[in-house]
Amino acid sequence: MGKIIVFGAGGRAGRAVVGEGVRRGHHVTAAVRDPDAHRDLEGAGVRLVAGDVTDAAAVAELAGGHDAAVMAAYDAGARAEVFFTAAARALVAGLAGAGVGRLVVVGLAAVLETADGAPLMDAPGFPAQHRPFCVAHAAGVGVLRGAAAAPDWVVVSPTGDFDPDGAGSGRYRTGAADAGGRVAYGDFARAVLDEIDEPRHRGTQIGIETA
Repeated sequence: MGKIIVFGAGGRAGRAVVGEGVRRGHHVTAAVRDPDAHRDLEGAGVRLVAGDVTDAAAVAELAGGHDAAVMAAYDAGARAEVFFTAAARALVAGLAGAGVGRLVVVGLAAVLETADGAPLMDAPGFPAQHRPFCVAHAAGVGVLRGAAAAPDWVVVSPTGDFDPDGAGSGRYRTGAADAGGRVAYGDFARAVLDEIDEPRHRGTQIGIETA
């Protein structure tokens, strides 16, 4: 039984991770910008708190005493190219200050490499209007890669996209980026918790899809 903090616990991926963490017997801190909007997250095994993932001091204060952190946050009101790099820098500094050694980041398939070795966002026909957001996401990962004292991190993303209505199978597999790949939120959360409970990947991005 451990302690996990989930930044962005109010989103669908974050909620699934919180639920899976509780199911496994972990104590979960659910960090959101506005706790009043997410009171339904409160319950046995879950502590709901207000937290800004772009503030290193706030990250350090909230993450103290936890074994691992999950980054599933996104601020739609912020510029993506600012938010993701600011969050990554704050997590690097804040988790180091709090002594948290493991970080799992919820990522994008567009940044994941295809079987050809190139990011999905560089594939022919990728929607140009989505590219700036994807580049911003990649820049956040770049901060982790370049940090001298980054935590033990991994980025976990769908191979293609989430299946919003999928019940899941209870099983998943890893794979290269594939625009047609789909993963149910529950299966994705299992992969995230597996990378916390028994880390198998470090300093890289992995793709997950329902098996």
